[in-house]
Amino acid sequence: MTKDLTTGSPMRLILGFALPTLFGMLFQQLYNMVDAMIVGKLLGASALAAVGSTGSINFFVIGFCMGVCNGFAIPVAQRMGANEPSKMRRYVANAAWLSILFSAVLTVATGLLCRQILTVMLTPEDIFDNAYIYIFVIFMGIPATFLYNLLAGIIRSLGDSRTPVYFLALSSCLNIALDFTLILWFHAGVAGAAIATVASQAVSGVACLFYMVKKYPILRMTKEERKLDLHACGVLCTMGIPMGLQYSITAIGSIVLQSSVNALGSLYVAAVAAGSKVYQLLACPFDAMGATMATYCGQNVGACKLDRLSKGIRSCALLGLGYSLIAFCAMLRFAPQCAMLFLDPKELDIALLTQLTTQYIVLQSAFFFPLSLVNIVRFSIQGMGFSPFAILAGVLEMAARTSVGLFLVPAFGFTAACFASPSAWVCADLFLVPASMACIAKLRRLYPNHPGEEPSAAPAPVPLRAGAHR
Repeated sequence: MTKDLTTGSPMRLILGFALPTLFGMLFQQLYNMVDAMIVGKLLGASALAAVGSTGSINFFVIGFCMGVCNGFAIPVAQRMGANEPSKMRRYVANAAWLSILFSAVLTVATGLLCRQILTVMLTPEDIFDNAYIYIFVIFMGIPATFLYNLLAGIIRSLGDSRTPVYFLALSSCLNIALDFTLILWFHAGVAGAAIATVASQAVSGVACLFYMVKKYPILRMTKEERKLDLHACGVLCTMGIPMGLQYSITAIGSIVLQSSVNALGSLYVAAVAAGSKVYQLLACPFDAMGATMATYCGQNVGACKLDRLSKGIRSCALLGLGYSLIAFCAMLRFAPQCAMLFLDPKELDIALLTQLTTQYIVLQSAFFFPLSLVNIVRFSIQGMGFSPFAILAGVLEMAARTSVGLFLVPAFGFTAACFASPSAWVCADLFLVPASMACIAKLRRLYPNHPGEEPSAAPAPVPLRAGAHR
């Protein structure tokens, strides 16, 4: 049920691990897309805009949860690579304790503050109520988000990228059924779409938990291993919190940008919402590559096989380049048809709405290779144990999106908004690529002649020399 990523061809291992992960992420995007398609076609562009207007704040909070869970899985992968199952199980147990604490605090805080956040974001009045209903339900489902993402991250850290796919397939089918049931039969509106998303993820998480208990003997813990361990919690937080903050800091720029798009009107909000769904589906391979590289680098650092790190990053970057070219060519031809998956042909301004959505999709796909590098290199750095670097990369992304949102969108309108994310990806790459080289060099200095030696804690990030990012 587990897989060793420390021996064999990096390209073959990465492909074999990434493909099941990709299918899982496609399933995840499937039920996100179904929400948008049903809302857009059955409830109209106004309801689609309401759901879309919550995208950045959704990413701010839910992205933090997912980042924390991914970070918690890195020490598990490192101990798996070092062949230390007892220490690995101790990290799994303490990750569970921390996740319970984090999910409780975040659920209460976001539930109390989401109305004020939507107000600050200048959410248009005609979509405000639906936006609040949708995001409030999503925030109440934060425990389900933690449950699934933590368990899926742990399973991937063990080298098994297939099992999470099965549970996401179950979740996707359930989500589609609940969407139709709640929206068409019970007339629950956008609340029905949100409830379907939360409920399906909760079922997936619970099913994953029961499966892990039964099928993974390596995770069966003793009473001592289940105890709260402050040292283990410290290592987990050192990995998890920076990864979560990286998502949230990046999302701050998205929130500023979303506020600027909101000021343009609900028609532009709907275009971005529809275009984002297509972009998120197309970007799934990059997410899969990132998740793969976190596990790959984590296991190889644990085994002190440092020569394999650069080889893995180069192999994955080649995969990212090939897919980026294919996706861009496809969108040059089929972007309008993709846009219509989420738009109602009966809308009054359907021609303009289709044109705006197409423009957004094509411009995003033109910069897919920089996006692929962001995911591949950032997750590789995190797998090596240098999670604080994720915060610095997130700051650069935030600065780029914020600058576009504050200064360029008011001056140049919707076209400027289309270039916000590409500019963020390029800025992040200017830092991440040299940073990855510095991280590998740091590890070589730390462990030149001690294969299998365990770091006492997460390695401290190496300070970059002046000009290293140029």
